[in-house]
Amino acid sequence: MNITVAHDYRPSEKEPFMNPKQQEYFRRKLLSWRAELLKESEETLESLQEGNLQEPDMADRASAEMERAFELRTRDRARKLISKIDAALGRIEDGSYGYCEETGEPISLKRLEARPIATLSLEAQERHERMERTHRSD
Repeated sequence: MNITVAHDYRPSEKEPFMNPKQQEYFRRKLLSWRAELLKESEETLESLQEGNLQEPDMADRASAEMERAFELRTRDRARKLISKIDAALGRIEDGSYGYCEETGEPISLKRLEARPIATLSLEAQERHERMERTHRSD
């Protein structure tokens, strides 16, 4: 099914939750974010390949190594984020997108706008973080 969504469309609480228009809106948002991350990842890879020159100065070499390590960490974070985006796209396909994995309740549109890969409602996320803090302090 091919849904048309205007470029200025924003999901609203007044319409049925996760109707086809909202699903298409979030699908496009996720695909756009994914494409942006892939582009940045390619640029990082090119930069790493170009930076393969040996620096004669010890300080320059150390600086280049720190920069390389930073770029590799950034690339790893992007890879993990792309994986979460792919999972969110899968949830759109199977109809579970936008619903809390813990409670089954809808995740607020405001939260999905801010974090389209969210799998928990704000309340469930806060509960989860409180539990982590409690167990961490043991």
